[in-house]
Amino acid sequence: MTMPRYSQLSLDDTLWYHCVSRCVRQAYLCGNDYTTGQSYEHRRDWVMQRIKQLAAVFTIDVAAYAVMSNHYHIVVRVDNERPDELSTEEVVQRWTQLYKGPILISRYLSDQRCDMSEGELFRVEQLAAVYRERLGNLSWFMKNLNEHIARKANKEDKVKGHFWESRYKCQALLDDKALLTAMAYVDLNPVRAVMAETPEESEFTSVCERIRELKSCQVSVDTGDDVVTTEQGEVESLSVPSAPSAPLMPFDGSGTAVNAIPFALHDYLELVDWGGRVLYPDKRGAIDADAPHILRRVGLDPALFIQCANDFMYIFGLTVGSPQAMAACCARRQVKFLRGMKAAREMLGAA
Repeated sequence: MTMPRYSQLSLDDTLWYHCVSRCVRQAYLCGNDYTTGQSYEHRRDWVMQRIKQLAAVFTIDVAAYAVMSNHYHIVVRVDNERPDELSTEEVVQRWTQLYKGPILISRYLSDQRCDMSEGELFRVEQLAAVYRERLGNLSWFMKNLNEHIARKANKEDKVKGHFWESRYKCQALLDDKALLTAMAYVDLNPVRAVMAETPEESEFTSVCERIRELKSCQVSVDTGDDVVTTEQGEVESLSVPSAPSAPLMPFDGSGTAVNAIPFALHDYLELVDWGGRVLYPDKRGAIDADAPHILRRVGLDPALFIQCANDFMYIFGLTVGSPQAMAACCARRQVKFLRGMKAAREMLGAA
């Protein structure tokens, strides 16, 4: 049974989420259509670029992403406190990168602000309060991502109608074990799908981008026209320079930084490289011997971690975490059971 979105997105439970959207046409969101011979590879860049642009507008940080042939994954952290730290002008400037807004907003951001009446300025404050709430809202983030890609793809294909299979799927990541497993699952998607042999060759993934950054190489980004939607549903041209891109979330091995991934980058890269190798059937026999130390530090069994990283979406439900974290989530939501509890006990229950 489909659960209402508000019951899946509870920032009291966690700020970390794993989201997935799948194309309704089953194939060729990206990749090559072997029936017609047409290539849609350029759409991977659409998705990647849009994710980063939205991360610069919203107070939602991107920890991991992977753009596949007919779907994409992202792991994000929702910072719902940061919008309160923004001034009215900063909020309005961010929101108008996506939506035009009423004429009052345009006047507020121009030289005409000094001529505005107290009533007009009060109305701007009211609008900014609405925008401020949306800037820390994951549903608005995903809406702007999916609607944007759907419009561009439908325009390119000269068709109308739904582009995405359904509303995006969302998993709440309740603790560090769940976060680490979800990120590895996302970054290893191309390797698992035999689209790449190694993580550094898995184009349009966060791990590939991080490796390239370490090598001081910049990921090339298409500088073509983007699309922005007005609140009335109109579509306008928007040049990329006016929509800055946000970098991926940094890693912090000390775990003290609030807006950072609580692991060391070199440990995580070692883990993903190891995971990519042992995902191959002929490598499974050597799992325990060369397992990275990061697994034992967070209390994950290496063999079970590989199973998690291989079947993450299928063995867990809308929440992922240790049995203790899942039980606490049940108590907060006042429910008796959450799907995935058995998997949590088997795979994330190690001390």
